[in-house]
Amino acid sequence: MFATAAGSLQKIYEQYHDQIQFINIYIREAHARDAWWLGDGVIGKVMRRLFSRAAYDVDDPRNSAERHEVASQCRLALHLDMLMLVDDEDDSTNEAYAAHPTRFYFIDEQGRVVYAGGVGPFGLRPWELKKAIGDYLARS
Repeated sequence: MFATAAGSLQKIYEQYHDQIQFINIYIREAHARDAWWLGDGVIGKVMRRLFSRAAYDVDDPRNSAERHEVASQCRLALHLDMLMLVDDEDDSTNEAYAAHPTRFYFIDEQGRVVYAGGVGPFGLRPWELKKAIGDYLARS
């Protein structure tokens, strides 16, 4: 599901990147091996197959350099062309936007939240984001 959402996000980016700026922000690792790991059992295997191409075998990054490395791996695994930034070690973006484990936001030029998607993976609805972008551009 998350892999499908990432693919849909990439398509939305391809359609609208010349009209709006897309930024992907890597936040805290959702299922790090040394935290809330899904494991190699049946549940872990099913979850990986259903939800993501991203790695599930990484430790929670302990510093900025490790976070940047895992973010880079994530961007490549999900085939996202958009700019990727990395949240700071204090998780300030994650805290400000309640983004864990993943969410879609659309923020206008004045910094107002136009669209706040549900919490992923089940709340990721790329079609809602696409509609919010289309509606916003039609009003502009």
